[in-house]
Amino acid sequence: MRQSMKWAGLFLFVVLAVGSTARAEAAEPVPPHQSFTLESKPLKETRRINVYTPPGYDAAKSTRYPVLYMPDGGLQEDFPHVATTVDTAIRAGEMRPLIVVGIENTERRRDMTGPTQVDEDRKIAPRVGGSAAFRSFISDELIPHVRRQYRVTNETAIIGESLAGLFIVETFFLQPKLFNTYIALSPSLWWNGQELVHKAAERLKAQSNLRNTLYLSSADEEDIVSAVTRLEKTLGASAPAGLKWQYEPRPDLRHDNIYRSASPKVLRKWFAPEATHSKQ
Repeated sequence: MRQSMKWAGLFLFVVLAVGSTARAEAAEPVPPHQSFTLESKPLKETRRINVYTPPGYDAAKSTRYPVLYMPDGGLQEDFPHVATTVDTAIRAGEMRPLIVVGIENTERRRDMTGPTQVDEDRKIAPRVGGSAAFRSFISDELIPHVRRQYRVTNETAIIGESLAGLFIVETFFLQPKLFNTYIALSPSLWWNGQELVHKAAERLKAQSNLRNTLYLSSADEEDIVSAVTRLEKTLGASAPAGLKWQYEPRPDLRHDNIYRSASPKVLRKWFAPEATHSKQ
């Protein structure tokens, strides 16, 4: 009996501890923002979207802004720290003013992955391989909605890590004109036996008029480092002249901290104020 009570008490302690941790995470500071929902035909579900607008947006009625899109964009996901990074950098004059659009997850592993022939890949979630529908939601529904509701320029970017990084690299190869700038932190390029890496050369040759920016990084993780390193070699040999790209290894970081640790510097670099950006 005492043993049962002991385990019951331990269980209650764990539940309370997890609950406290969840509340702490939910309370992460986030700059002022707006949220709305959007019904999606390709996804057959309602998606929640969070939007940060830069300081002075409401007053500058004639000014338009670039847009940074981000998967994993929920308030309990990566939206708070990315929006905070952007807001802090803009106010310090270290970054051009832009809008951040965060897409909250429903079935993350479904949306971020393409088809796979690898049995082990299919075990990561009940449903995988839905990236085409997710990309259709972004291109055909979300981006047009943002353009109608917010004062935006034609300049767009996307940032994400891990499986979201995989989705970003896949989008770069399959629909390169959807965004101007692609930022993939530790992309899970091991997916489907590194299919995106194997087909990179032929896809790059088919896009000779690219005028995009592609940034890749990797933390201290062998399966991702090997794939991104192979992609780096392909980019070095086959990248079109108009493609501006960089691969930055970060062996000092881990998979679970590269987003928060690396994104402030990366975003400041690729969205530097015009005067600074022109000198690079």
